[in-house]
Amino acid sequence: MPQTPDKFDFSGLSIAERILLVESLWDSIARDSQADIPLTQEQKHELTRRLAAEEAGEITYSSWQEAKRRLLSEK
Repeated sequence: MPQTPDKFDFSGLSIAERILLVESLWDSIARDSQADIPLTQEQKHELTRRLAAEEAGEITYSSWQEAKRRLLSEK
């Protein structure tokens, strides 16, 4: 049986090393063509709703700089 994350001691890694580890793990999941993460009916409905709203032009997008400015101004 593989070890679960709570059985690993990551305290010896720097924050940067832990971030790289997470990125590597996420990339390995994304590359796995067999990965089929099941969605609930509610999640499927929400994705369908968002796609329809995007296709209807009802969604606006912001650049990262614009979003960051808005978030920082809310403090």
